[in-house]
Amino acid sequence: MMSRSYTNLLDLASGNFPAMGRESKERRRMPRVMSVPGFVTELDDDQAVSVSSDNPSTISTDRMIIVANQLPLKAKRREDNKGWSFSWNEDSLLLQLKDGFPEDMEVLYVGSLRVDIDPAEQDDVSQYLLEKFKCVPTFLPPDVLAKFYDGFCKRQLWPLFHYMLPFSTDKSHRFDRTLWEAYVLANKLFFQKVVEIINPEDDYIWVHDYHLMVLPTFIRRRFNRVKMGFFLHSPFPSSEIYRTLPVREEILKALLNSDIIGFHTFDYARHFLSCCSRMLGLEYQSKRGYLGLEYYGRTISIKIMPVGIHMGRIESVMRTADEECKVRELKQQFEGKTILLGVDDTDIFKGINLKILAMEQMLRQHPKWQGRAVLVQIVNPARGKGIHLEEIRAEIQESCSRINRVFGRPGYEPIVFIDRSVPFTEKVAYYSIAECVIVTAVRDGMNLTPYEYIACRQGISGSESCSNVSDPKKSMLVISEFIGCSPSLSGAIRVNPWNVEATAEAMNEAISMGDGEKQLRHEKHYRYVSTHNVAYWSRSFLQDMERACTDLLRKRCWGIGLSFGFRVVALDPNFKKLSIDAMVSAYKRAKSRAILLDYDGTVMPQNSINKSPSKEVISILKTLCADSRNVVFIVSGRGRNSLSEWFIPCKKLGIAAEHGWSQSGEWEICGKCSEFGWMQIAEPVMKLYTEATDGSSIERKESALVWQYRDADLGFGSAQAKEMLDHLESVLANEPVAAKSGQFIVEVKPQDVSKGLVAEKIFSSMAENGNQADFVLCVGDDRSDEDMFEIVSSAISRNILSTNASVFACTVGQKPSKAKYYLDDTTEVISMLESLAEESDSSPCIEESGDSS
Repeated sequence: MMSRSYTNLLDLASGNFPAMGRESKERRRMPRVMSVPGFVTELDDDQAVSVSSDNPSTISTDRMIIVANQLPLKAKRREDNKGWSFSWNEDSLLLQLKDGFPEDMEVLYVGSLRVDIDPAEQDDVSQYLLEKFKCVPTFLPPDVLAKFYDGFCKRQLWPLFHYMLPFSTDKSHRFDRTLWEAYVLANKLFFQKVVEIINPEDDYIWVHDYHLMVLPTFIRRRFNRVKMGFFLHSPFPSSEIYRTLPVREEILKALLNSDIIGFHTFDYARHFLSCCSRMLGLEYQSKRGYLGLEYYGRTISIKIMPVGIHMGRIESVMRTADEECKVRELKQQFEGKTILLGVDDTDIFKGINLKILAMEQMLRQHPKWQGRAVLVQIVNPARGKGIHLEEIRAEIQESCSRINRVFGRPGYEPIVFIDRSVPFTEKVAYYSIAECVIVTAVRDGMNLTPYEYIACRQGISGSESCSNVSDPKKSMLVISEFIGCSPSLSGAIRVNPWNVEATAEAMNEAISMGDGEKQLRHEKHYRYVSTHNVAYWSRSFLQDMERACTDLLRKRCWGIGLSFGFRVVALDPNFKKLSIDAMVSAYKRAKSRAILLDYDGTVMPQNSINKSPSKEVISILKTLCADSRNVVFIVSGRGRNSLSEWFIPCKKLGIAAEHGWSQSGEWEICGKCSEFGWMQIAEPVMKLYTEATDGSSIERKESALVWQYRDADLGFGSAQAKEMLDHLESVLANEPVAAKSGQFIVEVKPQDVSKGLVAEKIFSSMAENGNQADFVLCVGDDRSDEDMFEIVSSAISRNILSTNASVFACTVGQKPSKAKYYLDDTTEVISMLESLAEESDSSPCIEESGDSS
């Protein structure tokens, strides 16, 4: 059932963008940067949904446009209060990932600034940032920014993606549609900045994180063939959690407008794929190690790759820390103490208080550490107006005061709580002296603290600085199993942070472990961290983005759908709409014609309650069958009894149903299997799974058994279907039948029977009778018809059709198919058949009717 949560955002996301015209005499040039939020009105391209413009490009090829919520810049007001000073933020992941790109690839950034720029200064700032930093700032109006970032991002998406449902009675935590509208508007403003600089035929676009999850729809609607990737830096929740989001389908469909979607771990990717399966009916496939989702002819790649750190940046900061003698100062301050370190953001999901309580438990259970072990907890300032921050801070401070009061003594405090902005050089110094780093986040997307710690404990190669840890190098980690870096750090002690006692024991084990074991674990971790750095991550993502986009470039693409239902249909370039005039012309020239029609979804709408054919269809088929040059067949998976009854008026109509086919009333078995004793073996197996799978059922046909689980839980139903398939293949190994899985079904039917075999038999029969077909029309709408299309496409080369035959294999609906043509719906199919009927010669039928009367 389609979600109705998205009602009316016409002004924000309908895609009815302003006219993008081209003046006849002089082309208007769009300014390189726009500074006032609003609609883009000065575009050169009048092809609103095409990238095939012949306008000359002034932008070099092989560019990467990185779009994120914030630019990798630091901004500071000048002392004279006249203008701004800008510099690169060397700690920004967006800046560091450039190291993985080819040297000649130009990188541009689109994002917002961390400071408020007066509207009167925005033009100058925009031009300066583009020229000096290749950055395009997006200026969000204050009211939009508050609702977009502090509202929807931090109070709706962030908690939900970290498994927190809005159970609180506080209305500010519930879904607010005005916040969603602001989120959409903000994404559109980012999109307008991308439009200003993009060369869609050459540029790559890489969108980052949950702030911009609907941006791919805006970009894809404007540029169908653009090469675009998305990476989510936060967790993606399980489908049970995600499905509570009222705009769940809008966000999913928007993400699917990317060519590649990246996640830190397989768990996050698995949850996303489960949501696509349960809500959109999409199933993923694994091919040569790559995961992919088929979506309207496009294959969307799923990338699983945890981000890394910038080793050069870490070494540079360590050298700075040496020059400032930070490490020496800390060693003197904590002389004779064993340092356990925590570095976390101020966030309810970081589990800081759980870590502090575990420290208290360790001191109680292992008194030997009293007076010796110190937990240094650095808390970074909150990034935004998150939820419950004051309560969390107060709780932490109360725990620290209590523990220090109970276990402290002159010259010793077991908890050192640093609640301020700590420079990276100081953090590096703490990493260098810490015996163990502890991360107890209850949910975190990645968390690079353990990686930074490992790099700092390795020290600077070849340096004799005071920050270098004496050989042998060693480190220990106690990390939550619920953070993204956990799977890659196999030598760490993983804990459930909610289990305070177990965490306390892990902390004791970590600092009590022998040096040899610590060294081995450190070496293992360092090999991984030093090779899987941020450059490795970005290089791998770019390579997979190139691979994912290659297939799309050779296909014909067009956009369909409104609002966030928009998607691009990608089809083979030879796939086109059936020309009725061309087909009728070939039909009139032909001397021997074969017409093969599926029933459901082809001449009968799939959603029709009354499945019997209309009088119009009966009349058209009677006319076609009356032409002596025509052989007309209904080729359907339905039972022959219902089809035979419905089409009694069509005397010469052939019916191919289930395991056989008939013409002129004589039923002939198609294939070798004429005995159906295997049903007595297969049906009890299906009944067993039906009883165990609520919502499933068995459909018994004359020659087949079908188990369907469309109404069951899709995850459980899919697992049961796989198990049943193995079970059936085992018990039916010696029977001439095949068990196959389809969309929400498992079917058992005779081994050598398919619509393709029926088509081949019809063509061969005509050829044997000296009536080789020189016109073939084959129309169907689902997977089973693809076998028929495949046979039709190869029939001429196999000499079962005339060498100059006109072949029209046509599917119903614009979708990937082995057919070369399509018609939009059953109405067009019936209209097409009516056109053929008008050109048919029914005189033989009239004479025959006259004789019989």
